[in-house]
Amino acid sequence: MSDHKNCWSRRDFLKTAGLAGAGSFLAPLVNEAEAVNEPNQIPRRPFGKTGVKVPILSLGGTLDLSANQLMLRQAVKWGVTYWDTANSYRWGKSEKGIGKYFERYPGDRKKIFLVTKSGAWTQSGMTKDLEESLERMRTDYVDLFFVHGISDISEMDRKTRAWGEKMKTDGKIRLFGFSTHSNMEECLLDAADLGWIDGIMMTYNYRLMHSDRMRRAVDACAEAGIGLTAMKTQGGGQINTDSDTELELAGRFLNKGFTEAQAKLKAVWENPQIACICSRMPNMSMLMSNTAAALDQTQLSATEQSLLQRYARETRSSYCAGCTAICESAVAGNIPIGDVMRYLMYCRSYGERDTAIRKFQKLPAETRRKLATADFSRAERECPRRLAITRLMREALKELV
Repeated sequence: MSDHKNCWSRRDFLKTAGLAGAGSFLAPLVNEAEAVNEPNQIPRRPFGKTGVKVPILSLGGTLDLSANQLMLRQAVKWGVTYWDTANSYRWGKSEKGIGKYFERYPGDRKKIFLVTKSGAWTQSGMTKDLEESLERMRTDYVDLFFVHGISDISEMDRKTRAWGEKMKTDGKIRLFGFSTHSNMEECLLDAADLGWIDGIMMTYNYRLMHSDRMRRAVDACAEAGIGLTAMKTQGGGQINTDSDTELELAGRFLNKGFTEAQAKLKAVWENPQIACICSRMPNMSMLMSNTAAALDQTQLSATEQSLLQRYARETRSSYCAGCTAICESAVAGNIPIGDVMRYLMYCRSYGERDTAIRKFQKLPAETRRKLATADFSRAERECPRRLAITRLMREALKELV
């Protein structure tokens, strides 16, 4: 890997986009055999062995997309044509925004690799959610349907498989899989043995990607032909400047023309087994920044990758890796430690305080009360990252109200 200069500034990106014209940025959804990576378009990668290629950058739809129509239009022009949403996002406003877009630009539907999810986890519930999602988005089918947020592969049982196969036969979904941000490695390893999972979205970033177990899980899915989409790729927020490692990282990225957020995306793209990164892009500036990073072929140097790994090791006790099977089994009362950790991350690292509070307040009142009195000492002893679970649970009670 080299340090050669091939970096795009915002001005460079806009200039190139303008010279290329809108047409050259359109990236239709095509089969793998027909897809090619054109200049000035988001590169594409095979989505497992499904026969489809997808852009390496996905528009995360945890937004009110009704109010972001211009951004959707620009995403299509720049080739960000993998759109991710869910039945529950923004009380349906995300899917309704996509429907509003397709109503105005019906010809763009065939260009979009459209993904939605359901957290119902029952056949009847998923059917209801899917029908509602199709109606909202003004489409007859979705390209990929995820069972949302599983933490154990037992949730993908034979009934769930039969439901997915029926929806495929009915032409309502093309591909089927699940998303996970808890016990990801175990879910991926087990999914690779099932033989019928088309795609998985999982938490995957510079903090997690180099562990032996994650490597083996990703390798197993790649061998099984499962398409992989990475989410939460920023690893819990910005790099600070409290140590020599952090200062060196920030300086190297700045000198090379990257923001730290762009560098973290590039760290994930270094692994060709990851088909796509799903990124929440709430405004045009972030869409432009992430698109520029995807178009820029400059790779992180071995030194930069080593520094990121060193930073991850030095700050491991500040980041929950989602291995909830360990901590939650060590505490009485069925307390969802992983969910609470994630809500704190939304609030502190992503600046999404309202979302964090809304999700936290949905926990049963009795569960929230237990956070103040439960004994988390065993969970802290068994946590591989030595997180201060007791303190964090108590802080959640104070902050997420």
